[in-house]
Amino acid sequence: AAGAPAWRGGAYPAHMNSILEAGPRPRDRAATEERILAAVGEVLARDGFGAVGVNAIARAAGVDKVLIYRYFGGLPELLRTWGASGRFWPTVAELAGDDAPRLATMPMAQRYALFFDRFIDALRRRPLTVEILAAEIVQRNELTAILEAEREEWGEQVEALFGGPDWQRQPHLRGTMLVLVAGLQYLLVRARTIRMFGGIDLHSDEGWSQLKAALAGLGRQLFEMPAPRR
Repeated sequence: AAGAPAWRGGAYPAHMNSILEAGPRPRDRAATEERILAAVGEVLARDGFGAVGVNAIARAAGVDKVLIYRYFGGLPELLRTWGASGRFWPTVAELAGDDAPRLATMPMAQRYALFFDRFIDALRRRPLTVEILAAEIVQRNELTAILEAEREEWGEQVEALFGGPDWQRQPHLRGTMLVLVAGLQYLLVRARTIRMFGGIDLHSDEGWSQLKAALAGLGRQLFEMPAPRR
């Protein structure tokens, strides 16, 4: 069908089987996998969603496309690996940093502020991610669906690490965090085309520091308040 992704159709030609069966040295394979993963971002940044396919990624990586099938299984699996690699979305380990062993003993307001501080910085370091977030608003396809699933799993991991038992005792916090995370993503998307939003300079570190301070203040108030009665 017109516009069908290049990976559809399943099997690759029989003459490629010998390439598949002769596995490369581990070091060569690791380096090639890195090149392929980097090429996913390169194709996305240069050509957009419509150009993402096995052929385009193989060309950008300078490899035979059969290696994508051998190492990853196909385009959907490659995109899942790319989405989980930290190139697209910050990993939980990146957000926790050196504080991971101490998170459970931190006051909830401090964990809350730490998460938002590092989440903001992580997305600001990923302009391609912001472009994808913008594109997702108007277009949903197999790529965006895969990345959505990765983010849902990420959300569960963040909740377990940064929220812990406090989160379970105050279930209303999930909705609060959802609104705030979505709001930050919106501001990052808007910052692509505008500088000032509500008097905050979205192109400056100072502007984002103001937003971080506001979130930290909200956290102190939020976690000093009793949970609403149901």
